[in-house]
Amino acid sequence: MHAPKTSRIPVDLLLRAYRGGVFPMADHRRDTEVYWVEPRERAILPLDGFRLSKSLKKTLRQNRFRVTCNTDFPGVIAACAAPREEHAESWISHRIESSYNALHIAGHAHSIECWRGPDLVGGLYGVAFDRVFCGESMFSRETDASKVALAWLVAAMRTAGYALLDCQFMTDHLARLGAQAIPQSRYMALLAGAGGFPEVRLPDAIEWFGAYSSPGKAIAQSLTQTS
Repeated sequence: MHAPKTSRIPVDLLLRAYRGGVFPMADHRRDTEVYWVEPRERAILPLDGFRLSKSLKKTLRQNRFRVTCNTDFPGVIAACAAPREEHAESWISHRIESSYNALHIAGHAHSIECWRGPDLVGGLYGVAFDRVFCGESMFSRETDASKVALAWLVAAMRTAGYALLDCQFMTDHLARLGAQAIPQSRYMALLAGAGGFPEVRLPDAIEWFGAYSSPGKAIAQSLTQTS
């Protein structure tokens, strides 16, 4: 599978890739090439297996952050692409960033933002199709901000009738939150079983939780009841 070297990756090509179990990456921010990745092992987070620690539950119940969906997708992906202490270079090239912004405009990529006042302090973004959400990257500028975004994502996916949360690569951080590594063959079987449409759009499920007088408490309660 090839994409033009200097243009955005077409929306239909990206969606075909995800449905085929592969996704694009780049070597660095300025890289105009992309390569297509099909991991031998895939990290998934079972929607009934999210590990809600006592400290994260407390953070949620305190409503430390205001959480939104699709309010600043460009800001989230730009923050995810920014250099970090542990990763001087990002796999999110300018070309990939532009391509996913277009995917977002087309309605197939979503962001979850955590705000402290007017400041974007954490979040995540990913690709949604059928009853699948493929998490691409997350960032945090305050303690627990990305974990809160992930907790909201899991609760919203369960409420909306999604079936599969793909985390792509396993990390210690994801393992502590309940992620599991499975063979790519098993992932493809789960992907095939997650066809059809969710009962509710993901942004609508996020908005539904946000309408509570204490949204974080509702998220924590939802995760506790079904974990």
